[in-house]
Amino acid sequence: MLRLNEVKLPLSHTEDQLPAAILARLDIPAAELLGYTVFKRSYDARKKTAIVLIYALDVQVRDEAALLKRLSHDVHLMPSPDTSYKFVANGEQLQGHDHNLRPVVIGTGPCGLFAALILAQMGLRPIILERGKQVRERTVDTFGFWRKRELNPESNVQYGEGGAGTFSDGKLYSQIKDPKHYGRKVLTEFVKAGAPEEIIYVSKPHIGTFRLVKMVEQMRANIEQMGGEYRFESKVVDIEIEQLSGSNRDGGQVRGVTLASGEKIATNHVVLAIGHSARDTFQMLYERGVYIEAKPFSVGFRVEHPQSLIDACRFGPNAGHPILGAADYKLVHHASNGRAVYSFCMCPGGTVVAAASEPGRVVTNGMSQYSRNERNANSAIVVSISPEVDYPGHPLAGIEFQRRLEEKAFELGGGTYNAPGQLMGDFVAGRASTEFGSVVPSYKPGVHLTDLAQILPEFAVTALREAFPAFDKQIKGYFKHDAVLTGLETRTSSPIRIKRRDDTLQSLNTRGLFPAGEGAGYAGGILSAGVDGIKVAEAVALSMAADNA
Repeated sequence: MLRLNEVKLPLSHTEDQLPAAILARLDIPAAELLGYTVFKRSYDARKKTAIVLIYALDVQVRDEAALLKRLSHDVHLMPSPDTSYKFVANGEQLQGHDHNLRPVVIGTGPCGLFAALILAQMGLRPIILERGKQVRERTVDTFGFWRKRELNPESNVQYGEGGAGTFSDGKLYSQIKDPKHYGRKVLTEFVKAGAPEEIIYVSKPHIGTFRLVKMVEQMRANIEQMGGEYRFESKVVDIEIEQLSGSNRDGGQVRGVTLASGEKIATNHVVLAIGHSARDTFQMLYERGVYIEAKPFSVGFRVEHPQSLIDACRFGPNAGHPILGAADYKLVHHASNGRAVYSFCMCPGGTVVAAASEPGRVVTNGMSQYSRNERNANSAIVVSISPEVDYPGHPLAGIEFQRRLEEKAFELGGGTYNAPGQLMGDFVAGRASTEFGSVVPSYKPGVHLTDLAQILPEFAVTALREAFPAFDKQIKGYFKHDAVLTGLETRTSSPIRIKRRDDTLQSLNTRGLFPAGEGAGYAGGILSAGVDGIKVAEAVALSMAADNA
């Protein structure tokens, strides 16, 4: 099999033009081409009137060696890399492990899900603990909060089967380095669970909330069939850590976990995939002496524009083409006060959702269905903050920083879980908004117009007021007076990092504890979290195999 990159065709090319392009590029007759598959498809929209599709293809020809020799000058032709997944430990290596000390996975977001899947596929029968509910029940609770303002602190956008990514755009792309093609494993397993096959090859794959719900259920069924054991509404409130003899650097060894019910589960291997909002668990870990450090994150607002405006700006006369779908964007502005302002978690054709997990606080997030056919585009526009400057002095200080802002947002929204909002033009001009314009906000329960400058620190307000007009130079019409800002976006990433060793992926000072995913500060998004779950599962398996040796 050969990989042929940079095959370019017009946006509306016919089906037979692709094999014709292959034959032309390779300069071979049709009889020499045995078959081909699309490995990746992207597009170049820099020239809106002539958008080009760009293919990476795996092709089969009669004599690969001769073709490679003849076209050795072509840097876009090479042997196809092996992207298949290979387990790091086999059944024979793991056969001797103590079956009474099964690995425990805490959290069922993308990271925990893939950690559990890989462990189950290696025959290690993980126990999976989730503080929230099964995804169907969790969906009922979440929609109930949006409609009735009744928040369940243990079953919401942040907590429950599937994690925060379930109520999102379902983006499946990342900028992480992935030399072992773990991302391919994630996408392949999603397709097996019911995702559309196109996620394997399109450049910016996404799934959407409703499809994610079904996929999460199917993956749970697969894990259980292989011996995994799920326990929902099973919050971990303590971790038993045995202090090791020797110097303080030896730290401790995990020996088990305690649930809120009082039940204790003995284990020597815990995958900590708790997500970025498990603030009470962060506190417990800190009190138990697990090494934690503060890390940067960002805060800001959700911004809504008409999706038609974004489509026209990005795609011009090709807006609405089915291959292109709803347009997204990525924006960055370096403000004069030294702060970076950027778009985050952009949701084309989506909605802004209530994402609070604690009473008396307001948090926003963005969500899209697979169709991305809602009238508004939304994205978080956020300002970077750092522990050294903005919340110094304590590893958990970022959590209190978030909470103070979320409480202000709750109060400014009226104390009913309505979100505070403002028109973009009014925010930049420094005046409160009193009525909506052409953009109708999508956030439920509702948006209360006010002056959002009262919520964020002055440096963030200054940076945002400078950024919105600047973004208009990148997307004409972005600085739209009646575009709606909805507050508050605080959960862009974890405010802490549970630091781990580079070689074993175990906590710096707690053996058997494997910090993983977004909550531990090692991922950002569904794909990278899933990849990290795979890496950590492999580390657990290697640790267990070493114990058996």
